[in-house]
Amino acid sequence: QVRLVESGGGSVQAGGSLRLSCVASESIVNLYTMAWYRQAPGNLREMVAVINGIGGTNYEESVKGRFTISRDNAKATVYLQMTSLKSEDTAVYYCNTFPAPKLEWGQGTQVTVSS
Repeated sequence: QVRLVESGGGSVQAGGSLRLSCVASESIVNLYTMAWYRQAPGNLREMVAVINGIGGTNYEESVKGRFTISRDNAKATVYLQMTSLKSEDTAVYYCNTFPAPKLEWGQGTQVTVSS
């Protein structure tokens, strides 16, 4: 069973930056299209950014130009660089496969943006 461990979250002021990491326990994830998801209180979990096996990316409209997803297959790790953070980015962030989350969800990493 592949395990996913997210980290890098924290509390920042609006306009700040954070870099999230998602480390997988097995390199098999390198074969998958991976995504970052987020879930704010009272909301459904939503996709934020996607990266395929050859580095092609796609983003949810509200984060375009502010977030950058990348991956390091040698480390079985997916990153999310977040800049110009807004209060509405506050959520727990998770990674998983895309379009269907096939792996057991990790614990996520909390991002809190204060205005």
